[in-house]
Amino acid sequence: MARVIKTLTLDNPEKSNALSAAAVEKLLEGVTSACRDGTETLVFTGQGRNFCTGFDLSDLDTATDAGLLERFVKIEELLQAIYMAPFDTVCCAKGATWGAGADIFAACRWRLADESARFAMPGLQFGIVLGTRRLGALIGEGAAYELLASGRPIDAHRALELGLASAIEPEARWPALIEERHSARRLKGEALARLAAQTRRDTCAADMKALVESASVPGLVERIRRYRAGLKKR
Repeated sequence: MARVIKTLTLDNPEKSNALSAAAVEKLLEGVTSACRDGTETLVFTGQGRNFCTGFDLSDLDTATDAGLLERFVKIEELLQAIYMAPFDTVCCAKGATWGAGADIFAACRWRLADESARFAMPGLQFGIVLGTRRLGALIGEGAAYELLASGRPIDAHRALELGLASAIEPEARWPALIEERHSARRLKGEALARLAAQTRRDTCAADMKALVESASVPGLVERIRRYRAGLKKR
């Protein structure tokens, strides 16, 4: 079977590629199909100036706690599928890479950032535990604690220092760099899948439990409203 590079592109630039429920389902379907179609490198990109600004919460006024919980569970399923994928995963970040967008970035094995990239993971500020253990595994428990406790966005250079970003490269170079990485890899097929399995610690059950417990605390919608209102005052 030929070596395959597959790209999943977030394609709602008018909303800075914020993730609707339908977009998350589409991405999860893309990752799932990649596990069956011979994909050996799966790439995540975004149209427009930003990679992804997290959840699309334009419907927050009509949202319910139960509905948001369901959406958070689905994004955690997506992140776990990316993190445990039996092939190479690459994320290309530019502009705003926030919330679930930053979690997608952190879940991938190779993470390219443009100079414009800015990262923020605000979930704990409204009580949501999403991707925390994976971030700790990536950049170290101490660094993850400090980053999340501060709540401040970081730029591409700080992300590189922490190990959140693998490299800072201009967007124009991403395709060539991904092709070079893909072509240079000697392992493929089952050998690549075995390597992937042996270099990830499977904490999926614990991660889902932590998410559900945090998102099930009553008042989720109101906590998010207060968080967003606080942003407007800054």
